[in-house]
Amino acid sequence: MQPIRRVLDAVKPLFVKGGKLQRLYPLYEAIDTFLYTPDEVTSGPSHVRDGMDLKRMMITVVVALLPCIYMAMWNTGLQANLAMQELHLSSAPGWRGSVIAALGSGYDPQSWWSNIVHGALYFLPVYVVCNVVGGLWELLFASVRGHEVNEGFLVTGVLFPLTLPPTIPLWQAALGISFGVVIGKEVFGGTGRNFLNPALTGRAFLYFAYAPSMVGDAIWTAVPAVDGFSGATPLGVLASANPQVGMQAVLNNLSWWDAFLGTMPGSMGETSTLACLLGAVLLIATGVGSWRIMLAVLIGAMGFSGFLYAVGSESNAMFRMPPYWHLVVGGFAFGTVFMATDPVSAAMTETGKWFYGILIGVMTILIRVINPAFPEGIMLAILFGNVFAPVIDHFVVQANIKRRLARNAT
Repeated sequence: MQPIRRVLDAVKPLFVKGGKLQRLYPLYEAIDTFLYTPDEVTSGPSHVRDGMDLKRMMITVVVALLPCIYMAMWNTGLQANLAMQELHLSSAPGWRGSVIAALGSGYDPQSWWSNIVHGALYFLPVYVVCNVVGGLWELLFASVRGHEVNEGFLVTGVLFPLTLPPTIPLWQAALGISFGVVIGKEVFGGTGRNFLNPALTGRAFLYFAYAPSMVGDAIWTAVPAVDGFSGATPLGVLASANPQVGMQAVLNNLSWWDAFLGTMPGSMGETSTLACLLGAVLLIATGVGSWRIMLAVLIGAMGFSGFLYAVGSESNAMFRMPPYWHLVVGGFAFGTVFMATDPVSAAMTETGKWFYGILIGVMTILIRVINPAFPEGIMLAILFGNVFAPVIDHFVVQANIKRRLARNAT
């Protein structure tokens, strides 16, 4: 690493104030701080020192996402290979088939290597496009405003592609991350000033602007569109099932344990509850993720889904989904662990986090069950919670002030 350090030190005068490339200093600073710990120290009066700075916090979230990234590749490849086996297809379409043929991995769903390679050929291009395009937007705004590129994009650049289906066109992925970064964050001043989660903002934009690429049975399995083949998610199956059949339509092809492990169609990184729980352990242990918000979302969702399950319905099959199934289907676990706990867009007060999480949990089930046209639910529920987070914190703070005033008056 010393040769890289010497090169960076040698070119630094070109990028600092007065250098020929001073407008590109955010690019130099981003590369330098990504590879090495910054050498700047506070020179003012006394201040609080904390080893968990923004860079370490964002890196911790990325590490917590590694199990989901693994599933994004392995399960995407597994579902593709299973579909190809069912359809008796001998090769993948386009350039992916050529790469797989060159690597000799084949299309065997029983082969770990085959699943990883096939899935990576879908996930990695989306991941690279999102990071390159989003990173360019970050660099542009940093250069215009004259500040450093914020490490917050490291998380957005991972979260966003994990929420997408494997068949998403790359140009739509680029458009979605652009909307999330620019409209969801930068127009409000950048990281720390946005009130919406940028990754979910970009996904919501694609969800409503390009619905055929984000909803339906044909987008979840990375195989060519073939008549008679469906790669529907469990929520999609239940939303369109005969109310009298209900959960049996899901149980015919999927067990609860399979859903917990994540071996089912869905967004590339959201299918595995187990992978999300592994990430939750790290986030809670390091203090990066709020256990109060996670638990509150769980309480809200389980409580309201249990109520609707008890009420029942003769016309809506979603009422027949037991509460414990809501935990392992769709993006519930992923959203609860990684999206709802976003420290910028979530509630800040300790009491407010409980109300914020319960609101998201209730809204998730409300959207899923009452309106089957939107069977996912968690994405819109978190954005709804983001909007109300400042209001929740305001009332919590005001209640604390009134309580203290009343105590002092006595």
